[in-house]
Amino acid sequence: MFKALPAVSRMALVAAFLCSTSAAFAVDANPAPQITPDDSNFFTRLYHAYAGEWGMPSAPADPNAPPGPPSRRPSPFPPQPENSPPYPFTEWPVGGLSVIGSSLPNAVDSPLMKAIGPGPVGKTLEDEHIQIYGWVEAGGNVSTAKTGYGGNAPAAYMFTPNIVQLDQAVIYVERVPDTVQQDHMDWGFRVSGIYGENYRYSTGYGAFSDQLLYHNHYAGSDMPMVYGELYIPNVAQGLVFRAGRYISVPDIEAQLAPNSYMYSHSLAYAVDNYTNIGLIGSLKLTNNWMLQLGLNDGTETGPWNATRISLINPVTGYPGYQGARDPGVQPSLTGCAQWQNDTAYDALYLCANAINNGTWGYNNLQWYGGTYYHKFNENWHIAIESYYMFEKNVPDVSQGYGATAFAYVPYSRPNEAVCPSGETHCTAREWALVAFLNYKFSPMDNLSLRGEFYDDINGQRTGVATRYNEWALGWQHWFSPQVEIRPEIAWYHSLDKPAFDNGTKHAIAIISGDVLWHF
Repeated sequence: MFKALPAVSRMALVAAFLCSTSAAFAVDANPAPQITPDDSNFFTRLYHAYAGEWGMPSAPADPNAPPGPPSRRPSPFPPQPENSPPYPFTEWPVGGLSVIGSSLPNAVDSPLMKAIGPGPVGKTLEDEHIQIYGWVEAGGNVSTAKTGYGGNAPAAYMFTPNIVQLDQAVIYVERVPDTVQQDHMDWGFRVSGIYGENYRYSTGYGAFSDQLLYHNHYAGSDMPMVYGELYIPNVAQGLVFRAGRYISVPDIEAQLAPNSYMYSHSLAYAVDNYTNIGLIGSLKLTNNWMLQLGLNDGTETGPWNATRISLINPVTGYPGYQGARDPGVQPSLTGCAQWQNDTAYDALYLCANAINNGTWGYNNLQWYGGTYYHKFNENWHIAIESYYMFEKNVPDVSQGYGATAFAYVPYSRPNEAVCPSGETHCTAREWALVAFLNYKFSPMDNLSLRGEFYDDINGQRTGVATRYNEWALGWQHWFSPQVEIRPEIAWYHSLDKPAFDNGTKHAIAIISGDVLWHF
């Protein structure tokens, strides 16, 4: 479930990436070259944007720059819990908003924006608080799975073994509202484009989805985020509305590479909610509490899929399915609450996401769960997630797709369920527990140990009714705030039935890794 980048943007991205790559790797990292004030063209400015940060955890401060606004609200507002690098975030992750109290416009450290900055286009963008930035991620794996295409599945984000691939090339155009100040309303937006193998995970039915559902392209494009935001101060500690397509609110991990600890993803993340289309409001009640309430159209589908259709059975030529293109398109509620303590050493985030009557649809997942973060000290923290999820009226595998809307979708259809004996339809259930233990041993290095238990009770999410456990150890090393590598090793095990290597093995081991290059 994933989407696209315009061809012109891809060409420009590739050109900038190639130029910056050759420049950055030519640099002697000790010491980092100084940025010269007389950079006269785009390419030298781009070079110095990378070279000036090489070997450093953040961009060097400009001693001639005037003082800027505060980056977050002062105490008693909780402090920033972590740093990036080496972590993928500075605030404990929450979804559906620009974080109230610590979001600023023009705050992304982007080599591309530095390169275009002195020109008229760059100055106009800066004045309007609009930034254009992104990254390219390439990865690969060596696996004990041997059957080829799809052999690693349900292990995710590298579902085919023994391959090197373009995982994602991403571009953002965004304006972030200033949620630190409490004097005036502000607004923002984000338009994102992604191209690569990872589009398979973010694809929403009815938006760029023919690439996957009708052609099964290995790599493709998507636009997982297209939304606008409005920030209203002085309603309690602040209120943010977000409307459009946005990443689903729960989860530790994210399908966009820089927002996750590791290259691979847990099974729990690979099969739950990815995106919603709708409106969500986030109210910062106090320095410690935030509440969210949203109305959306379900999960990973477009509201236009509520249109009724009449399909002809392609085999018999007789009338087949008659009904909504996706029965999962329904008015759906999202509700969340986040608490963090005064020191920001603890944060709890509980959510019910995309809740409706739960009728089986493209991905009409009823998600109840939450995440918990605890910081032991400046070097150690843990992140824990658990959820319970279900869909109702799912056909048993013995029934096939029958007269359903998905009988006419050739690839990546929603799975049926393994129902109790004698039942033709049932409620498909699953639950998960996943934890990350993280150790920062330098400002540029972190180790993550991931452990997980996943119970796909009726096999509707992974295709096999079995319990899973997995362990993975990953290292995140940053050469600069713009360049990161993430090698790892993982072991996956299905307890009750063989689920890996296209249903032939109970367990597989995978060595994998990626390179992330920001621009």
